[in-house]
Amino acid sequence: MFEASQLVFYYAVSPVHMGAGSAIGAIDSPIQREVHTKHPMFAGSGLKGALRHHFNRAWPRTEGDDRKPNSLINRIFGPDTGASDFAGALSLSDAQLVALPVRSLKGGFAYVTSPLALARLQRLAVQAGLPVDWVVPSVAENKALTASPSLLQGKQLILEAFEFPSEVTKPLQAIAQWIATHALPGPANSFFASKFKTDLVLLHDTDFAHFARHAMVVEPHVRINDESGTADDGGLFYVENLPPETLMVGLVQASIERFKKGSRNLESAALLNAPEVLAQVFVGQGSALTGIDGKLLQIGGDATTGRGLVLVQTAQR
Repeated sequence: MFEASQLVFYYAVSPVHMGAGSAIGAIDSPIQREVHTKHPMFAGSGLKGALRHHFNRAWPRTEGDDRKPNSLINRIFGPDTGASDFAGALSLSDAQLVALPVRSLKGGFAYVTSPLALARLQRLAVQAGLPVDWVVPSVAENKALTASPSLLQGKQLILEAFEFPSEVTKPLQAIAQWIATHALPGPANSFFASKFKTDLVLLHDTDFAHFARHAMVVEPHVRINDESGTADDGGLFYVENLPPETLMVGLVQASIERFKKGSRNLESAALLNAPEVLAQVFVGQGSALTGIDGKLLQIGGDATTGRGLVLVQTAQR
């Protein structure tokens, strides 16, 4: 069905709240998580909706009618109404966790990952046709591997309130270099790319799962009474956010552009093939139809309070 694939990284610039829609426990509005790992995730449907909304704002409206979106958006993402008329040419997978920022005694924070997270990244990269010249290392429970000694206190790595006996390993250095090169290219990201190369940490999947579950940003909110200007009784609630500097990854796939049966004639626009669909979305076409690659995308809730800013970066072959 899909003839072209692109590996895409999502780097959180601000806290991100992709809501799960239901709560069990103390947090009233939790983020989306995978059922089997409890790792944070971005649902593909939410990413696709955010992309569509972005292009509805960024691309010029239909000529002669400013109320209607650019028809190219419908051709790529599918029709606004009458979803059974034809399918969109673009498909986004769920975004999976690659590295999580965790407070460190040295260096401010570390980019923490696990063998599972790296293996899933490797699998997606191969699916997208991206060369991967590294092997996922193994690490024992309650220990850590680091890409450099910059985060170590002696031979100990201290994350939050936990100590991990650690050692520097060259295989992790190669992985850190590969991810930083593909996920954080360009001068604007040079500080974070350099930090990623030195401050990547590999934990056992069990240890990583603890931070993936508990190292989130939890913000209290209150509901204000319009008449008194003070907090309403019972109006306190807690919202969970993915922390800034988190790195996620997913696949974007494309097929040939489709049209409603019987709707095309000799004057209809030419069909975009799968690589052209991906190029239109990420690279764009001229100054009017700009692509999203290397730009910020707002996803999830609380946009008016600066939440949900994510840097979208394609991994180049």
